[in-house]
Amino acid sequence: MDPQYDHTKYESDIYKKWEDSGAFSPKNVGSNPFTIIMPPPNANDPLHIGHARFVAIEDILIRYHRMKGEPALWVPGSDHAGIETQYVFEKKLREKGKSRFDYDRNTLYKMIWDYVQENTGLMESQLKKLGASCDWSRFKYTLDPEIVKIVYKTFKKLYDDGLAYRGERIVNYCPRCGTAYSQLEVDYVERDDNFYYLDYGSVTIATTRPETIFADVAVAVNPKDKRYQNIVGKTAKIPLINREVPVIEDNLVDISLGTGALKITPAHDPTDFEIGLSHQLPVISVVDEKGRMTGTPEKYIGMKAEDARAEVVKDLEAAGKIKKVDVVHHTVGTCYRDHGAIEPVVSKQWYLKVEPLTKRALAAIKNKHVRFAAKRYEKIAVNWLKNLRDWNISRQIVWGIRIPAWRCEKCLEWTVTDGPEPFECSKCGDKSLTQDSDTFDTWFSSGQWPFVTLQTAKAGDFEKFYPTSVMETAYDILPFWIIRMIMLGLYVTGEVPFKEVVIHGLVRDREGQKISKSKGNVINPIEMAEKYGADSLRMGLIWGGLIENDITLDEQKINGQRKFANKIWNIARFTLQESGNDNKTGVKSLNTDDRWILDELKKTAKLVTKYLNKYRLNEAAEEIYDFVWHKFADIYIEKIKDRHQAAQPTLEKVLDKSLRLLHPFMPFVTEQIWKETGNKDLLINAKWPT
Repeated sequence: MDPQYDHTKYESDIYKKWEDSGAFSPKNVGSNPFTIIMPPPNANDPLHIGHARFVAIEDILIRYHRMKGEPALWVPGSDHAGIETQYVFEKKLREKGKSRFDYDRNTLYKMIWDYVQENTGLMESQLKKLGASCDWSRFKYTLDPEIVKIVYKTFKKLYDDGLAYRGERIVNYCPRCGTAYSQLEVDYVERDDNFYYLDYGSVTIATTRPETIFADVAVAVNPKDKRYQNIVGKTAKIPLINREVPVIEDNLVDISLGTGALKITPAHDPTDFEIGLSHQLPVISVVDEKGRMTGTPEKYIGMKAEDARAEVVKDLEAAGKIKKVDVVHHTVGTCYRDHGAIEPVVSKQWYLKVEPLTKRALAAIKNKHVRFAAKRYEKIAVNWLKNLRDWNISRQIVWGIRIPAWRCEKCLEWTVTDGPEPFECSKCGDKSLTQDSDTFDTWFSSGQWPFVTLQTAKAGDFEKFYPTSVMETAYDILPFWIIRMIMLGLYVTGEVPFKEVVIHGLVRDREGQKISKSKGNVINPIEMAEKYGADSLRMGLIWGGLIENDITLDEQKINGQRKFANKIWNIARFTLQESGNDNKTGVKSLNTDDRWILDELKKTAKLVTKYLNKYRLNEAAEEIYDFVWHKFADIYIEKIKDRHQAAQPTLEKVLDKSLRLLHPFMPFVTEQIWKETGNKDLLINAKWPT
């Protein structure tokens, strides 16, 4: 053996041996398989450090259960990533002075498809670099034709059951991304804005958005507010245009906010929209889907809403209609992609009626059919499920799975299919049909990921491996993905998609700051793996904290684990010095030190197993680290150096068991040492110590 462990000599060859041996495919498939469906990374992006953390966690679990003799299946995959991918592609177009609107739908889709294909394979090679022992023969992509067919089938079933519907409601719209979002995709930020008190004749109202006064259809007060009882049923007058609107009562009005009198603008505020529905008020829109003014006095038409606000304020001041201006601290919806302001607009979209779906999901969690390893995340999931509104599943983008709905040009009714284009309208029989140009929200298709992957993999996979054992992912997509997988899995299959949920926290820099390009503190996982070894990076990513918590990471921490890999290597070199020596003695010659280290080994194996079963991976890693470095190397090996030959059987036994215990955490160095000790079989297939 070389004096030092050099990961660059071994890692790629070892991975190829694992893959060629078929070790990643489940063996002896019978009862109690252990299955993980990989959260699919973006197909065309390189892995970031958060991806590396989930790889480390999930690979530890899959290798552990594989060594326990369970049929272990880890299904890999990649995501087309809808708006994420189109957003990145549009940025590249802008760099060339182009826009998505310069191309027809089919051309733009083909351009994005080619862009994704150019980068496809990068993510897969990086997963291999990190040692991910997933079954590549079952690799899935969210745009695989057989997966798209199942997504269509699910939508058709929802539509036929009255759970999918086409409705005109107020939606969260990003004028820059050009698409609507669901409530979960809006980031709410706190900020201070001017609060304008405007003279509406019979009443004073307060608003942060004076540019929308032209869309007002009423003024509402709370029926419990005695200040305004004398004007209810009368009218107020919108300044600048002098249009009279009724004064109405509604319990949704907050008495304590502003003047307690609320201008009702159903097209541009969710609360106003609900009030407008209950009072059957008209809907007038003055901000279009590009964020520009429309249907206003001519001078404002075409202005961006924020620019129009300043002009309207000037005109209100000139007309003497601003009574005062305060500053209000409030929350504002922003796009989770570009962080600009969300524009609430009324639009026709496809929705899922979520209440029947959330009820079943809540029952599954309550009855422990789905268990959360960390109870605090169960509380978060339950809270989201209880407060989820109907889910807008249509997106105004081209990149994704196009909605299989056709509108009849004659009767204007919709025909939904689960396959090819229909020949005629299902309502009137006319043959003039036009497909909806919208695509599905990415989370609608990925919400079906556990069952679509297994239903389209190998024959019998769904029956053998569903429900899956564990869904492991980051906490920031718990409301986007976890709860929706539970909802749709139960709806389509009648069973939960996974039995346990394991959530991991974010990776932060050494100062605890969130890692981002803007902060300049990005840690490239592939660069770290190439510099220090995949084993060192993996250990660094689980070291020092429960997996459900955020962790800090820097090169020093990773380098510390590289030193540990070298320590294991040197222990093996020492042990192998006397390996095969005819003078070594058997078990009968055990002395006090031998018995002590074997007893400590037994305790360590028991604890590591216990921690792994409870998903306390950091404690498992720290336990085996302490045993190998301190108890085995620092204490036992130092004590037996003058009786090396006599201690040889114990040395070899402890090294053997230590390599097995270490393998899920540091698979490359342990596999190479396993080979150096003369084993013909691969360590990945060895039995877990009992």
